[in-house]
Amino acid sequence: MNRLIVIMTVLLVAIAANAQTKAERDARRKEQKRLEAVQDSINHVKAVYALENMDFVLAADQLQFKRGRSAFVSSSTNFVSLSDGQAVVQVASYRGGGPNGLGGITVEGRASNMNIKTDKKGTVYFSMHVSGVGISASVRITLYKGSNEASVEVNPNFHSNRITLRGKLLPYSEAGVFKGFAR
Repeated sequence: MNRLIVIMTVLLVAIAANAQTKAERDARRKEQKRLEAVQDSINHVKAVYALENMDFVLAADQLQFKRGRSAFVSSSTNFVSLSDGQAVVQVASYRGGGPNGLGGITVEGRASNMNIKTDKKGTVYFSMHVSGVGISASVRITLYKGSNEASVEVNPNFHSNRITLRGKLLPYSEAGVFKGFAR
C-alpha cells in the first residue's frame, strides 16, 4: 500500500511539473509571437520611411518569371534599389558567368515618375519608371501591411519579359547586396 502511495505521489508530481512546463512553454511562445509582431512593425515603419525617402533596396529571395515559373535565389545578388535618383535592377539566378559576372544581368538607370500611395488596408504601393543604357522599364513595388515583406514587378517597355522579385524591403544603408557589372 505504501508503495502504491509513493508511485501515485511521484505521478502527481510529474503531472504537475509537466503542466507547469506546458504553461511556461505557452507563455514563452506567446511572448515570442509578441516580440516578432513588434519587430515586424518596426521593420514596416523603416521600409515605408525608406520608400518615402526614395533610398531603399528590395533584396529578393525569390524570382517569378513571366509564365509563372519561380526560383529561389540569393538576396545578396538579386535586388532592385533606388538611391540618389539612380535605380539598379539586378537578377542573378544562375551560377557565375552572365553579363554581370554573377550569372545574370545588372542594369542601371535614372528613376522618374516616382509615386507612392497607401490603400485603406495599409498596403503601400511605389512605382517608378527607370531609363538607362540597358533598361527602360516600369517598376511597381508592393509593400505588404505590417512587415517589410514586399514584391516588385519589373515590366520592360520593349518586350514582355516581365519579372517579379519577392523579398524584404530595407533602407539602402542596411542592405547587404553585391552589385555585378552593369550594362
